[in-house]
Amino acid sequence: MASKDDAPVGAANGNGNTAAQPSLNVLAQYVKDLSFESPGAPNSLRGRDKAPGIAINVNVNANPLSDKQFDVNLTLNAKASFDQEVLFNVELVYGGVFAIAGFPQEHMLPILFIECPRLLFPFARQIIAEATRNGGFPPLMLDPIDFAQMFQQKLAEDQAASNVKVS
Repeated sequence: MASKDDAPVGAANGNGNTAAQPSLNVLAQYVKDLSFESPGAPNSLRGRDKAPGIAINVNVNANPLSDKQFDVNLTLNAKASFDQEVLFNVELVYGGVFAIAGFPQEHMLPILFIECPRLLFPFARQIIAEATRNGGFPPLMLDPIDFAQMFQQKLAEDQAASNVKVS
């Protein structure tokens, strides 16, 4: 027999009260900044016998809008070059407003820096692909990003920086 302590989250307890159900809702998504440059066009559009080098940078920022609403920005930069010639440079800052409630405080940073960008990424990936295609290049289809690994790496870097002592 199950006790009232085994009740699922959100179920009524013996007092008739309901426990807070954790929730993560996307309230809005938006393009904050989009830039596409092809400084060598139309020469940069010609066919080549090998693929260009592509450098990709990813960054995530989060800012509180209120106690339960947060603005999360996913920044993606992709630069394609062949020898010394820049073929294209695309930058996207894609944002989302999230309502987050019912989670313990220790879960907030992972939610903001892992789960929120994971929800935004497919939309940002599509915008990057369309921008490069519209610029005359094959669509740049970014590989999935491991935001959990990025978050762990950032925590390790912050920990290492705090351990450095100035003498």
